[in-house]
Amino acid sequence: MALSDPADRRSARVAPLPPEIGFLAAEGIAPDILARAVDLARHSGTDAATALLHAGLVSEESFYRALARRLGTAFLAEPVPLRGDLRYPQCLAVGAALLEAEPCRVVAAPRGLAVARLIAAAGGLAHRPVITTPTALRRAVFARHGAVIAEAASETLGRLHPLWSCRPGPGAVELACAGAFLAILILLLRLPTATGFVLLALVQALMLALLTFRLAAAGTGAAEASSPPLLPDEALPTYTVLVALYREAAVVPRLVRTLARLDYPAAKLDIKFLLEADDTETAAILHAVPLPPRFEVVIVPRGLPRTKPRALNVALPLARGSHLVVYDAEDVIDPGQLRLAATLFAEAPVSTACLQGRLVIDNQADGLLPRLFAIEYAALFDVVAPALAAWRMPIPLGGTSTHFRTPVLRSLCGWDAYNVTEDADLGLRMALAGYRVGDLPSTTFEEAPKHVRAWLRQRSRWMKGFLQTSFTHGRRPREVWRRLGPAESLCALAFVPGTVVSALFYPFMMAGSLNELILGGGAGDTILAQLTWAGAWMVFLAGLAAIWLPGLVGCLRRGWRDLVPFVVLLPFYHLLVSLAAWLAVLELLRAPHRWNKTEHGLARSSRSGALGRRRMEPAPVRAACPAPPPSPKPAGSG
Repeated sequence: MALSDPADRRSARVAPLPPEIGFLAAEGIAPDILARAVDLARHSGTDAATALLHAGLVSEESFYRALARRLGTAFLAEPVPLRGDLRYPQCLAVGAALLEAEPCRVVAAPRGLAVARLIAAAGGLAHRPVITTPTALRRAVFARHGAVIAEAASETLGRLHPLWSCRPGPGAVELACAGAFLAILILLLRLPTATGFVLLALVQALMLALLTFRLAAAGTGAAEASSPPLLPDEALPTYTVLVALYREAAVVPRLVRTLARLDYPAAKLDIKFLLEADDTETAAILHAVPLPPRFEVVIVPRGLPRTKPRALNVALPLARGSHLVVYDAEDVIDPGQLRLAATLFAEAPVSTACLQGRLVIDNQADGLLPRLFAIEYAALFDVVAPALAAWRMPIPLGGTSTHFRTPVLRSLCGWDAYNVTEDADLGLRMALAGYRVGDLPSTTFEEAPKHVRAWLRQRSRWMKGFLQTSFTHGRRPREVWRRLGPAESLCALAFVPGTVVSALFYPFMMAGSLNELILGGGAGDTILAQLTWAGAWMVFLAGLAAIWLPGLVGCLRRGWRDLVPFVVLLPFYHLLVSLAAWLAVLELLRAPHRWNKTEHGLARSSRSGALGRRRMEPAPVRAACPAPPPSPKPAGSG
């Protein structure tokens, strides 16, 4: 924010500058620029050095070269030769490491108030440190320590909490035993005996219990539109934003614009793009697109598995924010989402470790498949997930627009690098650790695959990850039951293994029910036959209701009345879900940790206009999913 009144400007020029930027006055930096940095720091509640750099008032290299001159020491440009025995990530946290050529000489890249502390202490130091930039120091640490960083990102969870890691996962023998058990169970269910009836009754009761969660969610009223007063800039915490990119050149310009529009103080944003080492195409686009100073590109060291959670684990030790959010490359985010999340975190108990945003498919006009996908997402994120959050039940997270308390995430060792649906696994791990997930009524627009093949690749990966999560946390079912409790355990059973098992047997159950109800010739004369008939009707109707009602309610809450007629097609859509589940089983045997990449930037329509394509006529959104009121653009936005 610039000083407009001349008297204010003159007083700011003569007022003492904070020591973390005061040395710049002797370096020829204009007083107006330093005064603006002070003003930004005061309004955002941060130090002047961070405000100066994140607003782009002075470049990072110019700032640290000037600091080196102030200290009477050398400035070291890249490459920075470091000793091999450095301690990671502590060296980046303190902003200092030992040089290779001079074992007793330190290279420093202090941030924020640490700049002032270094200046104050410099006079008493026998050997003043060499100065470099934080970016150069981080690159040097990654170059020297890359293999260790890659190993830590992949193996830390398995090393510290082996029962929480999906590696090595179920083998062929375990899967064959599970399949044989299900086959025997189905055979017994079809036997016209008392044993078969009892088993059938138990299975029907379990299915009804699982369906109850979706039916009850559809009957739960939407949350009130009123939101708490949003935190002012000075009360906001530092927020880390992580975006893992791989072959995403098509959407990078839109992603940068979206993140630059976030209504959050620039000095309190820590935005990191995580890039695989061999992704030269995306790297070239990022190099060509002007990035605001608060953006950082982190090259993920080579290693296995090549998954999104491994990339996120690489960045977790680098996160400077007390809160952290994960976005996908194609996301278009509500500008007020971070501020609303920080406000809800401030009001929530410390046990609320995560907030899940509302994901919305925006390219509905691209075909029938995106329309049905949009209805499915509306059912999940506008109906089911908010209800589960209100009931304090375990929630399989959405993988994007998931906001965390960073210390809690670190205490859980981040994400499982070997789980290809890391969000579902992390949601269950948080529940097992005693934390809960809250609802974040803020919209993030996403792009759905238009073609069946791309959709199947994405959905089979999700199903494979649900299987990995089921086998991982099913190793000790009694422990899960003890930690979660009866209702929570049933909910976890319904939405993780229940999702896959119901999808696997959906066509057979549907065909069997139709055969029993239409061609079976009635209820029969015996009590067992009549009870079987009644149970079949109940499960059949409850299953259809559990498919239709959440989708219908989600469309109505979003104001998508034009999509309501398509809700009737959801039972046929679930045949595709079943095919994806069977493909997931095969892939779990052949390539358990392979990440099926979804290509983005192909949308040809956008209901909201957010995806930048042909705009559909927007429909009003019911107050259950309000967007926070727009706020002024943060200073220094790109």
